[in-house]
Amino acid sequence: MYMEEINLHDKAFVPYLTEVEIQNAICDIATQINAAYEGKEVLFLSVLNGAFMFTSDLMKKITLPCEISFIKVSSYLGTESTGRVDELIGLNTSVSGKHVIIIEDIVDTGITIDKVIKLLEMQNPATIEVCATLFKKVAYQGQHPPRYFGFEIPNKFVVGYGLDYDQLGRNLPAIYQVKN
Repeated sequence: MYMEEINLHDKAFVPYLTEVEIQNAICDIATQINAAYEGKEVLFLSVLNGAFMFTSDLMKKITLPCEISFIKVSSYLGTESTGRVDELIGLNTSVSGKHVIIIEDIVDTGITIDKVIKLLEMQNPATIEVCATLFKKVAYQGQHPPRYFGFEIPNKFVVGYGLDYDQLGRNLPAIYQVKN
């Protein structure tokens, strides 16, 4: 369902991507991953909190035998990236020799992904790829753009479908962008 304008804290947000559009993109991403990793040992690494909804929906469409693990990092304060990554919860499984797919809600500047990949590379995985619901290509400054993503979006702040504004909005089934 496509909802009307919403207010979170001191900001208004308008509908941007519907639940149906998001689910269709997830089916496309899963099809690509299932084909690319057939016969390989895959570890999906979900970055919390934001990727929880995307991870859940994506995993329902993955037909490969696979593992899933979670890490939690933080690089946002309000609507702005802080420019640093704080690892809050570490990885509890070995990635050595595995094909790792990092699942993110959004790849913005690339700071979070670059930090996570740097940490993972020390454990000698077979490959590392990035999968995200959203990719802000215009804001991206990193070294590892997502191989799989649902939507390329402009450099506007978005909420919903796991993404938050100061912890509100994660539960929305659609994605909203800040109103101009």
